[in-house]
Amino acid sequence: MRSIWNGAISFGLVSIPIKLVNATESHSISFRQIHTQDNGRIRYRKVCELEDREVSQAEIGKGYEDADGTIIPITDDDLSHLPIPTARTIDIVAFVPADRIDPLQMDAAYYLAAGGAPAAKPYILLREALKRSNKVAIAKYALRGRERLGMLRVVGDAIAMHGLLWPDEVRAPEGVAPDTDVTIRDKELDLADALMDTLGEVDLEDLHDEYRAALEEVIAAKASGEAPPEAPAPAAGGKVLDLMAALENSVRTARESRGVAPAAGEAEVRPLPRKAAPKAAGGKKSTSTAKKAATAKKPEPARKSTSKATSRATSKATSKTAQGAKKSTTAKTAQGAKKTAAKETAAKKTASRKRTA
Repeated sequence: MRSIWNGAISFGLVSIPIKLVNATESHSISFRQIHTQDNGRIRYRKVCELEDREVSQAEIGKGYEDADGTIIPITDDDLSHLPIPTARTIDIVAFVPADRIDPLQMDAAYYLAAGGAPAAKPYILLREALKRSNKVAIAKYALRGRERLGMLRVVGDAIAMHGLLWPDEVRAPEGVAPDTDVTIRDKELDLADALMDTLGEVDLEDLHDEYRAALEEVIAAKASGEAPPEAPAPAAGGKVLDLMAALENSVRTARESRGVAPAAGEAEVRPLPRKAAPKAAGGKKSTSTAKKAATAKKPEPARKSTSKATSRATSKATSKTAQGAKKSTTAKTAQGAKKTAAKETAAKKTASRKRTA
């Protein structure tokens, strides 16, 4: 990778020769300005307004415009003699925890490459010190004609530097947040958490620029003389009238698309109950309601028939028991009567015998 700046890291009394390399690259598709009638390129020509002629790059320098319009020329030699120690040095001024840095301050990212074999040991020393401390280094450096703030951290086996905005360059978010008083329910927060948990599990390597891919298809189609692909129909928009329904549908859709089942402890997603349509005055119940009512009443005759059969069986059993009891009583009475009659007959015979004697 080509370096864009050569200098050194000042780490106390240790100086580490380094090269600054861009850590990012742009893959965006750029367009040229053209004349729509004949597709001719539109170019900008650098013209001196005093002489009214085009000038070459070698004739172009820097200048500062004063408040009254006066131009003060500034040469590269003037800039090289600026009385600042960071002209060719990344000067580390402090080591702080990473969470002390507001992401709003972060700007361009660079890799710091060791400048030759002698820089290897102090470079690795600084890298390992950053790793063990779990801190980042805050540094000042000069680049492209101005002094900047930077943050050094370890990325893999390399040291990376993020350009930082000065604190007074970050605007406060005044007037941005809504000033309307609203009430957020725990159920809404639970659903929002469930949606975040579902959407949060993604490999960043799987994300890509869909707009650039679609744009490349359009360019390829136009280059081959074909019609560009049609855009999909836009999703229906509108106001969110029911926040709970929107959250529930979002969680359900996200889980279905990712094949994720609800985990224990997560908010349960259920469809919202729908209110029954109001009945017209004097009207009859709907067919579905009547069917439900009929279905609910069908088992009742079975229960009645069952109870009748039970009562009949009980009645028969009682009748048999009563008949058995009557027969038993009648038989006993008859036997007792026979015994009494036999005793009376025997007594009469005995009395008759005594009289005869």
